[in-house]
Amino acid sequence: MKFGIVVFPGSNCDEDMLYTLTAVMGQKAVKLWHKDHDLQGCDFIILPGGFSYGDYLRSGAIARFSPIMTEVSHHAQRGGYVMGICNGFQILVEAGLLEGALLRNHNQKYVCKNIFLKPAQTDSLPTKKLNPKNTYQIPIAHGEGRYYASAETLRKIEENGQVLFRYVSATGNADEASNPNGSLNNIAGISNIGKNVFGMMPHPERASDPILGNTDGKNILESLLS
Repeated sequence: MKFGIVVFPGSNCDEDMLYTLTAVMGQKAVKLWHKDHDLQGCDFIILPGGFSYGDYLRSGAIARFSPIMTEVSHHAQRGGYVMGICNGFQILVEAGLLEGALLRNHNQKYVCKNIFLKPAQTDSLPTKKLNPKNTYQIPIAHGEGRYYASAETLRKIEENGQVLFRYVSATGNADEASNPNGSLNNIAGISNIGKNVFGMMPHPERASDPILGNTDGKNILESLLS
């Protein structure tokens, strides 16, 4: 599988993702500049974390108009795989490729720390190889990560199994205390109805190398290869 990592002005996790995919996981990966119109034959497109366009207006609002997003949208519409992490998730929501919105954290502060995730199901690519009984410690780093959707949209994504991950405690409880940003239903990641576009706020690429003392994130990224 060949991965393409889209780089916007202000992206800062593209090198982390490139290193993890190539050096840690042994996959083919290239960077794709936001003004490009060529996905270079990539099978799986990743929108990395960062602060695209300085998060002006709101996170992802400008990046979604970058030329390459037309190609990313066409790729998704053809059934191609797309994943957005943190700022990438925000961009996918702004582009209408994922439902809902990502609002300011409930404490109105930027939050950077390790949290625990639990897969909400195991029939999507990012969760397929995960143990639904396990929790996974993954870093977060965002100021606008509070997932929000209308009651009808929330009901639909829950019923359709589109929720990928929930914020939980170390013991696996999805309660208010384990919710770092106020996301509805402790949602940390979702997919589209077609299960080929994925978004999550936590950073699995920052927990994939043994030198960091945590490889929980590698489990998520390796699940993509299934």
